[in-house]
Amino acid sequence: MGLFSKKTSDIESFHTNVKHLAIIMDGNGRWATKKKMPRIKGHYEGMQNVKKITQTCHDIGVEYLTLYAFSTENWKRPEQEVNYLMKLPGDFMDNFLPDLMKNNIKVRVIGDLNGLPPHTKCAVQNAIDNTEQNSGMQLIFALNYGSRHEIVTATKKIVNDAFDSKIDIQDIDEQLFATHLFTHDIPDPELLIRTSGEQRISNFLLWQLSYSEFIFVDDLWPDFDGQKLIQTLKQFNERNRRFGGL
Repeated sequence: MGLFSKKTSDIESFHTNVKHLAIIMDGNGRWATKKKMPRIKGHYEGMQNVKKITQTCHDIGVEYLTLYAFSTENWKRPEQEVNYLMKLPGDFMDNFLPDLMKNNIKVRVIGDLNGLPPHTKCAVQNAIDNTEQNSGMQLIFALNYGSRHEIVTATKKIVNDAFDSKIDIQDIDEQLFATHLFTHDIPDPELLIRTSGEQRISNFLLWQLSYSEFIFVDDLWPDFDGQKLIQTLKQFNERNRRFGGL
């Protein structure tokens, strides 16, 4: 039975008005520790949960799903754990690609791909290339991503363009700046979800989340299933988004 072959009744009856959902997938290591397993087992289960949450988002009408997969700060973790995390994209894409193709899902990656090991970069690029023509939901992995780095990189591009007389300094505004970000052709998220009970955004989409709603849930990422996602989205639906107005 394929990953996308069956929906629960709750998912069948629910359709979200969230066009772009961003998730900080936190708690894999703690999930494994609680079960007296190696931390890498938690990362494995977390990647399996990516498939389930992708399925739910596909089913309920999310158009963009951005997942914080590996930050620029995660290199500070133990070498064995980092090495395992760098192998996960290849294993994930090899197993998941047929379902992505079948369901017209396009894979994208934001972050510094040049900083990844060659085998990781190759696996990621293969998924991007294979799904490039897909026109359905976009599954966006933030990989070797840091928002401060993204903003600094955008600033350097704008400065270079100004020096080369491609733009006038007076033309620099929020709209122009946004066109130099990794997400230049992606709408800002309406909602950010972070699992594991932590209440911070950890250098994730600092520019793009300026007017997003935040919901922090206590579930560790491997335990955050489709039904809990639906519950969280229902909570979002009850919020009144004023964008600074009344």
